[in-house]
Amino acid sequence: MNKFVINGGKKLKGEVFVLGSKNVALKILVAACLTKDEVIVRNVPLISDFMIMAEIIRNLGGEVKLNDHSVSIRLENILSEKISLDKAAEIRTSYMFLAPLLARLGKAIIPNPGGCRIGARPIDRIVGGLKKMGVKIQYDSKDGYFHALAPKGLTGATYEFSKSTHTGTETMLLAAVLAKGKTVLENAAQEPEVDELIGLLNRMGAKIIRENPRKIVIEGVTKLHGAEFTIAPDRNEVVTFAVAALITQGDIFIRDIKSKGLEEFLELVKYCGGGIEEKQNGIRFFYKEELKPSNVVTSFYPGFMTDWQGPWAVLMTKANGQSSIHETVYENRFTYVDELKKMGANIEFYKPEVKNPEEVYNFNIKDDNGKNFHAIRIFGPTTLHNAALTISDLRAGASLVLAALAAKGESVLFDIEHLDRGYEQFEQRLSNLGANIKRINEE
Repeated sequence: MNKFVINGGKKLKGEVFVLGSKNVALKILVAACLTKDEVIVRNVPLISDFMIMAEIIRNLGGEVKLNDHSVSIRLENILSEKISLDKAAEIRTSYMFLAPLLARLGKAIIPNPGGCRIGARPIDRIVGGLKKMGVKIQYDSKDGYFHALAPKGLTGATYEFSKSTHTGTETMLLAAVLAKGKTVLENAAQEPEVDELIGLLNRMGAKIIRENPRKIVIEGVTKLHGAEFTIAPDRNEVVTFAVAALITQGDIFIRDIKSKGLEEFLELVKYCGGGIEEKQNGIRFFYKEELKPSNVVTSFYPGFMTDWQGPWAVLMTKANGQSSIHETVYENRFTYVDELKKMGANIEFYKPEVKNPEEVYNFNIKDDNGKNFHAIRIFGPTTLHNAALTISDLRAGASLVLAALAAKGESVLFDIEHLDRGYEQFEQRLSNLGANIKRINEE
């Protein structure tokens, strides 16, 4: 069992670097499997999720070679159309291998995906799109696998997503680039990470254009070739370190980042009284005055990102007044709240009045069991104290680390393997900023 021991109350100061986006790195590994040629990617985060995806490619017969934070991927011949159950159960993006397997083999057997349990996260929006492209796909509850066949190959189609879906858009992109004819994706996701994937695919020979913010057109090509690509910094890491500066009344400069993709977060930090200084080679975040409360509604891009709401909730425990967060993307994203209450946080759940839930909520309403609360009120300022905490998922874990850094006394955080899924050398980088944090490995 691994755990973090954190002695809080230290003001974090200094410079920090941010690694490449997890949400891009995992999808680029899948994209590389669309060609027999070598694809080289730089600025990859060496996190456990990346290693699992790399191992899946090796199991399919590919080569994945790491050199510091660069990776070379080559899947010349696919040896199996089946993804192993044990690997897929560990990571949600495993189902995206549907695209290269169907494009190159015409068949795929993919397990029901795993990953963080922050909601049902169904793949029905992807299954619907693949069916329009000529794929026969069904789920067998007896073996836990999706069985997919494209007997005549993939065919271009027009498909409109019923709800905005980041990975759904990306999976359809991956399937469409080698399909016969034109594919049009309506109500497609706008996240910067989606455009990064489009950038790589176009470098590989794909023909993709975003005609308007929510419409993507793909002209299928017969083959793709190798390419080189550098991943942009991870927006979630930026927010984590920015909140670390503010909540510890510190001063942190994050190197080599820009405001693109962070606009909603930066505006909110300024509104609440946090210090921001944008420089040519990065952004500085610093504490300058007592924070004001805020009311946040999460949304897909360009809204306030769902992955940011946990760190923001922790920060609002220090704001002077009542804040609220209304989560509309996932139905079960407040698992960290009870842990924060152990630390003295004054937070209450509530059910906001929503007249048109089908339009407001991006998750499938039928998947919500009625027991989940979709909003919280946070009353501050609160002096957080030490506690023994259990991490339930990646972003909840980052939120609890931030709380422990700000709290008085020694906190112990269990199940930190969730953090290793998305943060490389997290404790080392925090230590370099002055945090008192240690990883304890116990047999």
